[in-house]
Amino acid sequence: MAYLPISTPGEVGGPDGHSYGALVLMTDAADPAALQRVLRVIRFTGWLAPARSGTQVVIGDPGAGVVAAQRRGIIEVGAVVAEQLDCGVLAVRVRRDRQLGLVAWQGGREIGRYDSDPSAEPGADDDIAADPVGVAAAPEFAALAGVPEESETLTEILDEELERDSVSESERLRGVLRLLSLPDWIVAAASLPRDIPTGPRAADLVRLRVGTPGAQGIWRDLAVRRLRRRWTPPAVIADPPRESGQGMEGIEPWMF
Repeated sequence: MAYLPISTPGEVGGPDGHSYGALVLMTDAADPAALQRVLRVIRFTGWLAPARSGTQVVIGDPGAGVVAAQRRGIIEVGAVVAEQLDCGVLAVRVRRDRQLGLVAWQGGREIGRYDSDPSAEPGADDDIAADPVGVAAAPEFAALAGVPEESETLTEILDEELERDSVSESERLRGVLRLLSLPDWIVAAASLPRDIPTGPRAADLVRLRVGTPGAQGIWRDLAVRRLRRRWTPPAVIADPPRESGQGMEGIEPWMF
């Protein structure tokens, strides 16, 4: 699998890389009104893209942060949407192009969870292992997207060790989305509120602020946005593996 170079200073995301989160709803009978009702209840902030080719994309704002009530990030929003609408949902979250999270549900049942690097979570302990977790969920991701025959290739992509100086997690995600025949313009979602390169125009998206469209949402968002930016959503993996043999644990002082 070939990847493109990591973003450089001056591109969207800047030198720290891109941060964004999105949901892909797997449904041929997308009901935008029902989706908006669910998002209104949880006071979601972000964008809804037009439904196309049996999928509906929801993008969180801000990026990989808290985007809904009860300190929900895009992954927690995905769990609510999947259960309430009884559909398949894939949540993707990229943090500064150094961490990719994928979580999938079929209705109210979670079927797979992947984290490319648990040690990249904000506030992660120094002994958290940097190895990917959840690679074994690749068959579930592929089946959800309707391409179970791609599970072996997807496993290779998720398990690949990237050259951090030249390759970003957005490129890994692009490979995942293309393999699963899902909208790969999601990797440029950090360009919002400007138009998304290769994706829908910003004017074609439904903008929600704390669950409300239009001017009313703008006023409601003023106070909520400042508060949410102080918070960090839950980690992709709640209890990630730790490195063995870290530090001086188990060594008695007299041994020196």
